[in-house]
Amino acid sequence: MTRLVLLFLFAFLLTGARDPILVPEISQHEIQVRQGFTGQDLLLFGAILNPEGTRAGRDYDIVVVLKGPTRSIVLREKQRLAGIWVNAASTEFRSAPTFFAVASSRPIDRIVDDKTAAIYELGLPWLQLSPIGAYEPREQARFSAGLVDLMRRDGLYKEDPNGVTVSEQVLYQARISLPSSVQTGTYTAETFAIARGRVVASAISRVEVKKLGFELLVARFAEENGFAYGLLAVALSVAMGFAAGRFFALV
Repeated sequence: MTRLVLLFLFAFLLTGARDPILVPEISQHEIQVRQGFTGQDLLLFGAILNPEGTRAGRDYDIVVVLKGPTRSIVLREKQRLAGIWVNAASTEFRSAPTFFAVASSRPIDRIVDDKTAAIYELGLPWLQLSPIGAYEPREQARFSAGLVDLMRRDGLYKEDPNGVTVSEQVLYQARISLPSSVQTGTYTAETFAIARGRVVASAISRVEVKKLGFELLVARFAEENGFAYGLLAVALSVAMGFAAGRFFALV
């Protein structure tokens, strides 16, 4: 009995030793948002190695998931009533990522099954948005699809089924673009090595997106003095409108 247990333990350790390790890196670990910021390209790259540090020596698919900080989002549906668009049904998502991008060496449905994709959120169809309240499954799916579509059109949610290149089964790289409207905070880049439909290794890197200069002062003022910021914004809009009206009256 003891010999049988030892045999199973040895086989388990031997199998585990064949799983690779990932050594990830990012071109920038800090992105500074200043006046005139137009977006930023991130290069996510790394190596697939054996635990001993040698070349893995077999075929692996690589999937990279870049996710921004989460926040609650209220999504409202518009309906046309008597020729006027009004708010109708709405739902709130507890923890929707402000940015979500997936790049893979092949289309996800050719790498893993739906269950594995859902566990690791390997794509927009499997993104977990956590709606608040009791909703019918169809309503949940409809609102979730609506939120994903809006974020996708704004360039904040994206997928690239051929966005990862793997060189000689050792080095991989993916390029993901952050738009100018990207939110500040900590972004996580998780890389997965997949073989025969199973995730055999994963690694996480982080990127900080920070505001600097005038943008930082405005953001802090808006957070700490919301009411005064609102009054100032209204007064500035009125003043600019008045100045524009006077200018065109004189032309």
